[in-house]
Amino acid sequence: MHGSRAVRPVAVSHKPPDVLLQLYERAAPGAYRLALLLSGDRDEADDVVQEAFVRIMRRSSGSIRPESLDAYLRRTVVNLTRSRWRRIRSQRRYLETHRPRPEEPTTQLDVESRHEMWTTLRTLPVRQRAVLFLRYYEDMSETQVAEVLGCSTNAVKCLAARALTSLRRLPRGVMDE
Repeated sequence: MHGSRAVRPVAVSHKPPDVLLQLYERAAPGAYRLALLLSGDRDEADDVVQEAFVRIMRRSSGSIRPESLDAYLRRTVVNLTRSRWRRIRSQRRYLETHRPRPEEPTTQLDVESRHEMWTTLRTLPVRQRAVLFLRYYEDMSETQVAEVLGCSTNAVKCLAARALTSLRRLPRGVMDE
């Protein structure tokens, strides 16, 4: 056919599930420790290990020898961690060059109130926290936040609304300062 590509079928694993299960049981703790060492973040390490095993499942249709699975897993963990750090670094660079700079200083919270505020914000899910931080602390528009987080502006609005609703439900005195 001219100008069109044939759709390639998704590889289905021909390895016995036992081999992959044994790999997971044997190597997942070590892969997690490696990801934690590289990323410094437990949630990030969990995500990396999960993604690494997903990739092994996809590639295990015969292109990886069983004796090479451990090495492939470690290499995948390292590559995924490096890719995530590159993405974070590029997002930070983008924010540094695209965020508007305030012309005059805003009022600062005292140290105790600031600590209390950050502690309270940490109770929110990561994406809600990110939206609030980017929208209100970094003073970014909904469109800019959507670009940074890779989602729609409607998702940004929804996440912000949920976060603010959650904060309003907190006991009186926690955010009154």
